[in-house]
Amino acid sequence: MSRGAYVLDLGLVPYREAWDLQRSLAGAVSQGAIPDTVVFLEHPPVVTLGRRTEVEELHVPKNTEVDVVETNRGGKSTFHGPGQLLCYPILDLTRHGKDVKRYVRDLEEALVRTLAPLDIDASRIEGLTGVWLQRPPRKIASIGVHISRWVTTHGYALNVDLDPAPFTSWITACGLEDAAFTTMARELGRPVTVDEVRPAAVTALEEIFDLALAEQQPAVR
Repeated sequence: MSRGAYVLDLGLVPYREAWDLQRSLAGAVSQGAIPDTVVFLEHPPVVTLGRRTEVEELHVPKNTEVDVVETNRGGKSTFHGPGQLLCYPILDLTRHGKDVKRYVRDLEEALVRTLAPLDIDASRIEGLTGVWLQRPPRKIASIGVHISRWVTTHGYALNVDLDPAPFTSWITACGLEDAAFTTMARELGRPVTVDEVRPAAVTALEEIFDLALAEQQPAVR
């Protein structure tokens, strides 16, 4: 039987505000005050720096209107902007195997299953985190997570319909030299909305983590 959980659909939220919300939700999940909770949202343009980011990855042009935020998630630098589906699962991994590598692989599998109903055949690449399209390799989704007391924060970013140029012109995204980045809209040759993709993302997470997600308003701010 699937475990009851919450899903929050927040729309466009500044990165720092969303990070504060994640920390509040993680505390509530850790204390058992609320069940596992999944947050879906978009961010205004922001470059986020993971714990392994190196200075030479950053080459944001001067006078560019973009926030740059140091975070506590794993990984290196990445870009977020409108037209990208952000998914922040706040899960208690004591209920999901207490295995960090497995959790990241599960997020990758959730992304693969999210893309499949929209006729995009995505896969993993051995030794790299995230989800890719092949021949030639091009990255369509990034993953970076933080886990404290077995409760997860951060998550994945799926490129739905946005200009991927900042991944290479503003930063060396994910620390990958010469990597190509793509979007669902580019691959399908048509506009795609985040609203169109979200139902498949919800279903994929329910399947992978054995959850029954019920839509809620934010319980903690």
